[in-house]
Amino acid sequence: MAAFVIVLITSNIIGPAKISQIDMPVIGTITFGAGVIFFPLSFIFGDILTEVYGYSASRRVIWVGFIGLGFASLMAWTIVALPPAPYWDNQEVYEVAFGSVWRVALAGMVAFAAGEFVNSYVMAKMKIWTKGKRLWTRTIGSTIFGEGVDSIIFYPLAFYNSGVIPNDKLLLVVLAQFLAKTLVEIIFTPVTYAVIKFLKTHEKIDFYDDKTNFNPFTLKE
Repeated sequence: MAAFVIVLITSNIIGPAKISQIDMPVIGTITFGAGVIFFPLSFIFGDILTEVYGYSASRRVIWVGFIGLGFASLMAWTIVALPPAPYWDNQEVYEVAFGSVWRVALAGMVAFAAGEFVNSYVMAKMKIWTKGKRLWTRTIGSTIFGEGVDSIIFYPLAFYNSGVIPNDKLLLVVLAQFLAKTLVEIIFTPVTYAVIKFLKTHEKIDFYDDKTNFNPFTLKE
């Protein structure tokens, strides 16, 4: 849970403050928020939590992450709003980096909650449908749905009419982010397998959500 929250907060607060652009052979120019490099790790943690401990455990961790991100956003907004000392000349730079954090963080909170709950729900349901077999179909399948929801919600909310990303480029950015995040999940599949196998063996648990209440707004089992 600690690792999950750390990745969530840093990738949503630090990452989106920088928009990167890389020229790729054949593919062409790719523009992306730098946080995309690390944010998919939160979905990998979500897959592991749901696969081993079940949807209910994952739901609790998602809400802890949501609260943590909310506090980090409030802290960033407060510090930016505080009047700078006369001899401190970095206010403008600080505002450029974190001045729009409140909007980015708010978009991140909404997109994160929606995407993570979709990811965990699909993961839990697919585990029942596949009877616990073909783990890779669950990790990748749930990511496609979860990251898709996250990207579709986050970028328009965070950057529409913001001046950071032109409105006519938003759809391309959404598509690029979705593909990049899904690719990260695929690349990390062997690591996900290893961690899940270790936890199931070490803790002797392999939870199936046969009777789980999937309401995201309750903490009841």
